[in-house]
Amino acid sequence: MNEFTPWTLFTDVGIISLLLLIGKLIRVKVSLAQRYFIPPSLIAGFLGLTFGPGGLDWLPLSGNMGTYASILIAFIFGCLPFASDTERKQTGDRVKKMWIYSQTGMLWQWAFGSLLGIGLLSILWPVPEYFGLSLPSGFCGGHGTAAAIGQAFSKMGGDDMMTLAMTCATVGILCSVFIGLALIKWGTRKGYTSFLVTFEELPHELRTGLLPAEKRRSMGESSTSAISIDSLAFNLSIIAMVALGGYGISKGVSYLVPELEMPVFSCAFVFGILMRYGFNKTGVLHYTSPRIISHLSSAFTDFLVAFGISAIKLSVVLNYIVPLSILLISGLIVTLLYVVIVGRKLMKNDFWLEKALFTWGWFTGTVAMGIAMLRVADPEQKSHCMDDYALAYLFIAPVEICLITFAPVAFAYGYGLHFGLSALILGCCIMGYAWRSKLLTSQRD
Repeated sequence: MNEFTPWTLFTDVGIISLLLLIGKLIRVKVSLAQRYFIPPSLIAGFLGLTFGPGGLDWLPLSGNMGTYASILIAFIFGCLPFASDTERKQTGDRVKKMWIYSQTGMLWQWAFGSLLGIGLLSILWPVPEYFGLSLPSGFCGGHGTAAAIGQAFSKMGGDDMMTLAMTCATVGILCSVFIGLALIKWGTRKGYTSFLVTFEELPHELRTGLLPAEKRRSMGESSTSAISIDSLAFNLSIIAMVALGGYGISKGVSYLVPELEMPVFSCAFVFGILMRYGFNKTGVLHYTSPRIISHLSSAFTDFLVAFGISAIKLSVVLNYIVPLSILLISGLIVTLLYVVIVGRKLMKNDFWLEKALFTWGWFTGTVAMGIAMLRVADPEQKSHCMDDYALAYLFIAPVEICLITFAPVAFAYGYGLHFGLSALILGCCIMGYAWRSKLLTSQRD
């Protein structure tokens, strides 16, 4: 094994950057990539997987790509407390329904994966009890959560979890598009869509991802003078400091309580909240740029996806191919049924299919894929789906962080069944609240 040096990092980042540019070129030039909204980061990851050490071994990528993904997720979670510049206070039935819809679906997906892994897959095949967690980690969480969960389990001896969760995330993001487009066609035939346009009618920038000059906008305002420190460097330094603070907290907890392993990304999120509070009290927050930090988060995510997929170990996937296939297929079916049936019952007269399409993209791929599906069905955002989601997510985020943080801990200490049942019961309680509040409809079309 070659010794890791700064030039190893330089080479890895350079190669992945080249693959990202090739992926972007493919998205611009290949109509198939445009029609299915395949992100360049996904293309780059597949190229890295095919031509890197895990495939043909033509590219001199190192074996540290999984570690890079673990570090990048700490940066991404460190961005979250600073990526919004407004305090949203709007309320209403629309936001309440979106919260119920999204929060229950998230909890039930974690419950389904956990319980399926414990109650069936680990009994029929020699897989660990936490095997089922790879489904929600990759589906609802995307590659970011897959990296976080993989890192947490690798510290507990579950080295295969990173590959399993990344595989689920990759399959999920592909299915979010292919099944999502089929769902759009089905909704069109049934007359459920309200604003549908054809692929040919979509703006050029949505298909290729290249913005024309008249539609470009600033990536963020400069709050510091370049004569002292560049604004991008200033905001990046804040996020790097937060990520390092999270790493320090994680190590400190491990030193004080060796049995407890706190994920770095969770500690970075908490440390970021504390730093934001301190910045707000001292006036420093006024000089941060939420838009710049949001773009930094997106950039980290692009590299995380590319590195994460490139780091997938095909031998591990093949070793678990049968139970993994059952997990993925059953997870897709259950998620699709939930999105369609509950979405129709909960938001029957409020653009339910448009919101179901967004939720499908989010629950199987990423929020970006959900937005892509939404833009096909609702190009002018008349359903207000994104407004409702942005407000509802303020209450969803803490639950998501808790799920990601405590799932590995629960399974490590033998409480996996309790974790799965708790997620299931909490989701049932939320849905019961919706029923008692008469937010669920019982009418048939």
